[in-house]
Amino acid sequence: MTTPHEIGIEATGRDATAEIQAAIDQASARGGGRVSLLAGEHAVGGLVLKSGVELHLADDAVLRPIPDYEAYRHTTVSVIAEKSNRGMIVARNAENLRITGPGKVEAGGEHFIRGDDPDVGTFIPAEFRPRVIVFEGCRNVELDGLEVTGSPMWTLHLADCEDVVIRNVTIANDRRLPNTDGMVLDACRRVVIEDCAISTADDGICLKTSAGPDGKAIGVCEDLTVRRCTVSSLSCALKLGTESHGDFRNVLFEDCQVRESNRGLGVFSRDGGQMKNIRFSRIAVDCHETLDGFWGSGEALTVTVVDRRPERRAGAVENLLVEEISGRMEGAINLVSTSEAGIHNVALRGITITQEPGPLGTGLRYDLRPTFADIAPITEAAGRANAWTRGADGRIVGLLDYPGGMPAIYLKGVEGLIAQDVAVKRPAPRPSGWNATDIVEETN
Repeated sequence: MTTPHEIGIEATGRDATAEIQAAIDQASARGGGRVSLLAGEHAVGGLVLKSGVELHLADDAVLRPIPDYEAYRHTTVSVIAEKSNRGMIVARNAENLRITGPGKVEAGGEHFIRGDDPDVGTFIPAEFRPRVIVFEGCRNVELDGLEVTGSPMWTLHLADCEDVVIRNVTIANDRRLPNTDGMVLDACRRVVIEDCAISTADDGICLKTSAGPDGKAIGVCEDLTVRRCTVSSLSCALKLGTESHGDFRNVLFEDCQVRESNRGLGVFSRDGGQMKNIRFSRIAVDCHETLDGFWGSGEALTVTVVDRRPERRAGAVENLLVEEISGRMEGAINLVSTSEAGIHNVALRGITITQEPGPLGTGLRYDLRPTFADIAPITEAAGRANAWTRGADGRIVGLLDYPGGMPAIYLKGVEGLIAQDVAVKRPAPRPSGWNATDIVEETN
């Protein structure tokens, strides 16, 4: 049944792009309304969501985007990611937008795999892949009750958006397909993400401040809260950076579960934006080693400040609170700055972590990627752009040995650290390659 402000679209299994787009255009022209995709399969190319419109996927409705990059040549976006300037569902400078479930988007990521790289444990992705949902410059956005599976690339990407609520969204991607980030909040303000579940090969929930075509930051990340989410990631589950051209201020992650992940919590400053007033609170982590092709290996917490480009200093990390963190890790807790910007005013409180040896030994090194080598690899170097580069010595550039072996906590370039009730349970005797000292601080 439909209402005067609702347009129902029956499922045909055929390409329904034109019909669905016409309904969106009509609803927006009338001042707003709901476009409901009814139960069954809806095949589509690129869609443009417009002001005042709710795209509703009814119970048992499946939106199945066409698995061809060219199907999205009319839904381009200005923020390029991994060579992609296209999205399956996009919105630009619109307001009062909603995408709701309980239906699902089956995004067809399996069609964008071009090979297998067993040395680093990943598939080789197609050169060009669309993101699933990309909103740019939008206001009053809500995503609620939606399920997305098999994203070819970033799943949800919101850039320069304000007043956003993402609630009860489920994302399940292939855990061997790179760059399939779950949610990317890029220079967004006043955002709440709650009660979501994400499983993916790349970052789970990631905050960025990208650069626009002019090389300048598209904006700042400010006033974001993530709570009661469950995330499984083979990169970093809950993360700030690495794109950090603009500032990050007032960010809270709380009451979350990190499961079967490579890294748990991460703060990565690279491009000049300052990161201030960041808090991780009441989070359970389960972090394990992975092959060297994935960044990091088993760290519960990683904070790194690195000048990605020699001519541009990274931004400082200031006022970081990490409290009531529990669980296990096969790596260490790292706070490392190789930049003069540094890490300032850090409080670790109520940390209860078990540190266990992993089966691969990759946790015995700390990871400073991405470095300049990852954006400008030498021609003869093995690797994959923006991911990893193997040097002449056969080792991956950016993976470094801990001095004296792996400690529980490794510090470099940190000023103003407070640690209260921090307990890392370590095996005795220490395994091979482990440091006998729990906390190691290296001076520059």
